[in-house]
Amino acid sequence: MDVIGRKKVLVAMSGGVDSSVTAALLLEQGYEVVGVTMQIWDPKIEVVGEEYVGCCSIYAVNDARRVADRLGIPYYVLNFRELFERKVIDYFTEEYLRGRTPNPCIACNRYIKFDALLKKALSLGMDYMATGHYARVVYKKDIGKYGLFRGVDRKKDQTYVLYNLTQEMLKRLLLPLGEYTKEQVRELARKYNLVTADKPESQEICFVPDNDYRKFLKERRGEDIKPGNFVDVNGRVLGQHQGYPYYTIGQRKGLGLALGKPYYVVDIRPETNEVVVGEAAEIFSPGLVASDLNFLWFDEIPERFEAQAQIRYNAKPQPAVVERIGENQVRVTFNEPQRAITPGQAVVFYRGDELLGGGTIEKRL
Repeated sequence: MDVIGRKKVLVAMSGGVDSSVTAALLLEQGYEVVGVTMQIWDPKIEVVGEEYVGCCSIYAVNDARRVADRLGIPYYVLNFRELFERKVIDYFTEEYLRGRTPNPCIACNRYIKFDALLKKALSLGMDYMATGHYARVVYKKDIGKYGLFRGVDRKKDQTYVLYNLTQEMLKRLLLPLGEYTKEQVRELARKYNLVTADKPESQEICFVPDNDYRKFLKERRGEDIKPGNFVDVNGRVLGQHQGYPYYTIGQRKGLGLALGKPYYVVDIRPETNEVVVGEAAEIFSPGLVASDLNFLWFDEIPERFEAQAQIRYNAKPQPAVVERIGENQVRVTFNEPQRAITPGQAVVFYRGDELLGGGTIEKRL
């Protein structure tokens, strides 16, 4: 990319290899780079073998600072703890108590990273903000709007968690890693002599260091979680569960049921404190209803369109028909039934590599 002048860019640095290389690439391309780490959670040191995890640990901040020093760029830590608590952690716990399965990364991107942090960047006189996401921002000249496309590394593509971005966000966003594979990024980190070059991948949920979300829920809302019944699709009691928030649609392991054949979680009913289980065929559904929609460049949601719909972060997009059934609601009908459609998760729509938009799954059909 040719850069005219010295445009200022704020780079969100987590202390990992991706954001480190993002800062290095933009500096090399001629940008005036400032690094920041968002303090979103009380720092806790978690040791796993000889490695450490936790994006807000003192180690993560130190790694980001060491990278900034190596690159010769200013570096700051910004406190977003209170906002993160309200917009991400409270949402995370409440969704489980509603019998749904949340996606905290999407909430963080929507309210923290690409809203609050971007506003902070602009207030500091920055022209752009950048992150280490594997995705590509493309300006669509024919319609005068920005689009979002999958990164060239399909295994690392992160467009699924970026469907909530707006045109105002996209026009200020730089995602240089969209043109690279993960291995190329590590090679660049070695070339730049960055301490994060061989740092392992970060964990799935940044504020649950041991990835034990059940323990996290119990510590925060244990008084609201009570044992109840496992029932089959006909209402027959099969056993007792430890609390419906501890289960998710499609789950088989950890049910503690000895029924002679595999059973899966089919539905969660907070109103009766029941977890419905069934055989494998019963977790397939022909479609879903989604709300809280965002489309990147549609002026309004079409009455009907075809797309590839992705119902989980690592799922393969599937052909589907999308129909508008309300002001902010669509019905998605798949060409073939899909396994474990999960309320609370996102359904994201694509045409080829282009992200069209997405929404929150409300129910399966």
